[in-house]
Amino acid sequence: MKAIVVEDSRLAREGLINMLRSFAELQVVGEADHPASALKLIQELKPEVIFLDIHMPGESGFDLLEKLDYMPRIIFTTAYSEYAIRSFDYHAVDYLLKPISQERLALAIHKLTAGVNYDNGNYDSSNQDSSNHQSVGNDSKPPLDINSQIFIKDGEKCHLVALNSIRYFESCKNYVRLFFNEHNAFIKKSLNQVEERLPTKYFFRVNRQYIVNLQAIASIEESIGDGYEITMDDGKQIEISRRNAQELKELLSF
Repeated sequence: MKAIVVEDSRLAREGLINMLRSFAELQVVGEADHPASALKLIQELKPEVIFLDIHMPGESGFDLLEKLDYMPRIIFTTAYSEYAIRSFDYHAVDYLLKPISQERLALAIHKLTAGVNYDNGNYDSSNQDSSNHQSVGNDSKPPLDINSQIFIKDGEKCHLVALNSIRYFESCKNYVRLFFNEHNAFIKKSLNQVEERLPTKYFFRVNRQYIVNLQAIASIEESIGDGYEITMDDGKQIEISRRNAQELKELLSF
């Protein structure tokens, strides 16, 4: 699959090209540091995929796409999460936030070769049509990877959230509330639907109301009565039954 990299930063461009050498299914046939030079390159080489920066001097990556006479597969590479919604208009395969890790790049290449696209919704997933970020509870979708990024539209606010940054999920009737970094947001899913998509190696259902990120647990202590209490690294305390606590301890022990 022929690819070109469009990135105004020489170091970022060379770094990405070097990372792409690990993927035999891709052949980087050209590079450009500006939309104007990229347009000539695309017209000449007709690449099947473009790794495209968005914020560049003079013109943006979106400006470049508007000038094309065909639409190659697009993987956006940017330091700005606020362009995620607009990227849906171009049926992008993925939206990578800098700095890009080899693991996150590998996931994007997997989506590319599997024929998936990136589109609006609530959760990162895999599909064979023109959608990628979709509902959690579809049985045909594989579990999320801990390095996945999730697009969440919560009312008028939009978030692009790294799955590993989510401390815990809380069931709130017909919604699930996600707590990540210093923020929280709601998605219209059940906790069971969310649980189906989460990697069990990293997330644990402690009770009917909460799923926690194992990496965000600060301590587990006996509580008053028959059970235990988990303290998360943000100070949140969550009750867990003795049976679930024993299972959790086994997961966290050598």
